[in-house]
Amino acid sequence: MKPPEDVLAELRALRAGDLPTHGGRTLAYVYDSGLSEVDSLGAAAHALASSANGLDPTAFPSLLRMENDLVRAAARLLGDVPGVVGSVTSGGTESCLLAVLAAREDRPSPSIVLPTTAHAAFHKAAHLFGLRRIDVPVDPVTFRADPAAMAAAIDDSTVLVVASAPSYAHGVLDPITEIAAAAAARGVRMHVDACIGGWVLPYFARLGADIPPFGFRVPGVTSISVDLHKYAYCPKGTSVLLHASAELRRSHYFASASWPGYTMLNTTIQSTRSGGPLAAAWAVVEHLGEDGYLQLASVTREAVARIREGIGEIEGLRVLGDPVSTLLAFTGDDGFDLFTVADEMKARGWYVQPQFASGASPVNLHLTVTAANHGSEPEFLADLAASVAAARAAGPVTVDPAVAEFVAALDPATLTPEQFAGLLAAAGLGSGAGLPDRMAPVNALLATAPPPLRERLLLEFLGALYTP
Repeated sequence: MKPPEDVLAELRALRAGDLPTHGGRTLAYVYDSGLSEVDSLGAAAHALASSANGLDPTAFPSLLRMENDLVRAAARLLGDVPGVVGSVTSGGTESCLLAVLAAREDRPSPSIVLPTTAHAAFHKAAHLFGLRRIDVPVDPVTFRADPAAMAAAIDDSTVLVVASAPSYAHGVLDPITEIAAAAAARGVRMHVDACIGGWVLPYFARLGADIPPFGFRVPGVTSISVDLHKYAYCPKGTSVLLHASAELRRSHYFASASWPGYTMLNTTIQSTRSGGPLAAAWAVVEHLGEDGYLQLASVTREAVARIREGIGEIEGLRVLGDPVSTLLAFTGDDGFDLFTVADEMKARGWYVQPQFASGASPVNLHLTVTAANHGSEPEFLADLAASVAAARAAGPVTVDPAVAEFVAALDPATLTPEQFAGLLAAAGLGSGAGLPDRMAPVNALLATAPPPLRERLLLEFLGALYTP
């Protein structure tokens, strides 16, 4: 056996190559409150309950109590109306999957209606559960869902209408009231994906921000997802899916007594679930409380405002849409390459997330701003300005015409291992090459591929990464 201290030393060495999860320098994937006691509390609570199993609440009533407490807290935040129930899940994607699953039982050959800016989790849900997806274009300037177009897309097969509060890509809030009214008029469920905004927008509103209503007080809203491991600043992975009534929730529960073992009862997609994430989330929410979250929202709102204003002052950059939450997406003029800007920022110690062009949305860089970014805005903006200047000096990233022609000829349905290996080699990602320090050439190459081909290429690359 390896000594425990050697194993932990090895783990620390492995983690040294990861993006930093604290300090506000990774503006995607992680949510940092900037409060060290929140992390230590979550870790301690996780350890206390990690061996408990959420499969059976009668065996571990502490987990039942904590789950009900978290659901109650989320329900208070998102409308505080009678009858709301919920489930704690492993994350936003599972919450969205369960919302779709619960709605699927309503009609044969079901479909879901969603704006093109809805999170890809709903694409996954439609794929897994066999629903037809009706994608509705959004306003090409504001990137908000079009209520009239959404209403027109609802038909007799529709079981669920989806809108975002806010959408991930641009941080804009869809017109929830109008869309919910259209869904209610047709007797269709309406889900609000507030995974990223549900725990922060209500506090922004208390601080004076003009946040249109999006919770259960909006007539027609039947379910809401809100992630605790985002702006509730809880350890990953916990989310809450709320339903307006127990009747609406019932169809995502699962039971099976038709085998010789115990009667299987599941409230979520998972069966066995460690009590660790649940206990960690409960402890953090109990610790921070209303006052703590209001303070975190206040400093986060200030950081967003400063960064947004600063982006507008950098020549060639502009923020997309009118974001109301903690997410910003900005694009650039033709004088420089945004993928190069991302590389330059990484060289300066910042991670910003590239987003490919899609419909009316151009190539852009995405920022997830958290409380930990408060105070470091001047440094971030100075490095961003320097990165833009460096990208201008470097000039455009070009794709070899022969490689572009090779990519254009690929069929995602018939892509062979040999073709994929050739493309990896052309991108400098051949066998044993590892990830390059600069991703702009790779992203430029991927940008030439239509979405179905890009999906296939990246899935093949993912499979190659996950090969021991």
